[in-house]
Amino acid sequence: MHRANRTVARRDFAKSMSLHKQIKDGIKEAMIKKDTLRLTVLRNISSTFMNEMLAKKITTPELTDEDAIAIIRRLVKQRKDSIDQFTKGSRMDLVKTEKDEMDILETFLPQMMSRDEIEKVVKVKIAEAGTVDKSKLGIFMGGIMKELKGKADGMLVKEILEGLVK
Repeated sequence: MHRANRTVARRDFAKSMSLHKQIKDGIKEAMIKKDTLRLTVLRNISSTFMNEMLAKKITTPELTDEDAIAIIRRLVKQRKDSIDQFTKGSRMDLVKTEKDEMDILETFLPQMMSRDEIEKVVKVKIAEAGTVDKSKLGIFMGGIMKELKGKADGMLVKEILEGLVK
């Protein structure tokens, strides 16, 4: 099954279940199936959740989905950075492991907007603003990112914005 389809199916199935609970249940499931890679990743997520709860002095038994998604996004970003570094160091064995872990992490994230969807939003924002001063591109992008928070990759938004504002 394609990764995006798994994400949608998993998120739809577990609408009533918090993301934190899904991770805990996933650990049990991975143990039963003896899926060591998935088990390792889920334990890493769970550990990061617990560390975050301790650091922020959260007394509830679970994190909110918003906090959990932010943590998982951070873990995905760490994997991307590691992949970049391992690729530069010609450690393709480690690149594969990081990619596999990143794929598992991404199944817990909401689906990101496509390039076309982002481009439509950016074009509307440019039309609303009239003209965009290239020197204030960062401020303009900040406004767009507030609207697209958690729905779009910032690097892709920047690339599209720079392409449209020449």
